[in-house]
Amino acid sequence: MKHSLPMSALAAAALALALASGPVMSQPLDIKPAAQPPAPKTSQRAIPLPPARPPGLGMPRVDAAAAPAPAAVVAATNEPRPTPAAKPSRPSAPLSKPEAVERLNAYFNGFATLQGDFIQFAADGRRFEGKIYVQRPGKMRFEYRPPVTMEVIADGTSVAIRDKKLATQDLYSIGQTPLKFLLKEHMDLARDSTVTGVSTKGDILSVKIEDRSTLGGTSKITLNFDLTANELRQWVVIDPQGYETSVSLYNLDTQRRPDQKNFVINYERVL
Repeated sequence: MKHSLPMSALAAAALALALASGPVMSQPLDIKPAAQPPAPKTSQRAIPLPPARPPGLGMPRVDAAAAPAPAAVVAATNEPRPTPAAKPSRPSAPLSKPEAVERLNAYFNGFATLQGDFIQFAADGRRFEGKIYVQRPGKMRFEYRPPVTMEVIADGTSVAIRDKKLATQDLYSIGQTPLKFLLKEHMDLARDSTVTGVSTKGDILSVKIEDRSTLGGTSKITLNFDLTANELRQWVVIDPQGYETSVSLYNLDTQRRPDQKNFVINYERVL
């Protein structure tokens, strides 16, 4: 049996964006979307604006090799210094909206599998870490490191939220989750969502989209993409209740195929 998932929980489950206030969610909450974003709450599901990120996470990187050598080192040798290797070229001017959409579409459609590490920031400043596994179309797993006992699995049809400590599992339709940019077989941001803004800061391209098909209303998603590394660095989601959470990615590998056991849901547990 599938359940209706409150959107603050939906963002947490589908995108591993927000856990409960403690490392274990003891029971599901039935939260109806408010007409307007509520004021910050102290309940388990309340996820106001996230804290500041660690310095440099998802931001333009400084190439140490390109830094000028100390004067003492320069004076100690008459040999010419080697010219630092040139970085991959990036647009000399900010990308237009069509160019930005095309760049992200090419990235998402350029891989079938992805795995790596993620860092999630809760509203109260706590930090959660884990592994992410994706196999397009439709399969995904967020595996949290202890002491968190939650895991989120998509098998191509459903999304399961498991609590290994409590031995519970809830199922939700994958079509109600804002997972298109990770799980769709062929991604077209302009067709599948509404692109509301594009900006570039240093190496980072930020594209803002809105997905109106998620349960409870419209989810607003910001994708932060590293133009130099050609990798997705971070996404930030504001769910229909107005709560904002974020996930940053690193150590991404699009060549190795994930173990298929990562995407298995035990439906007998629900029955």
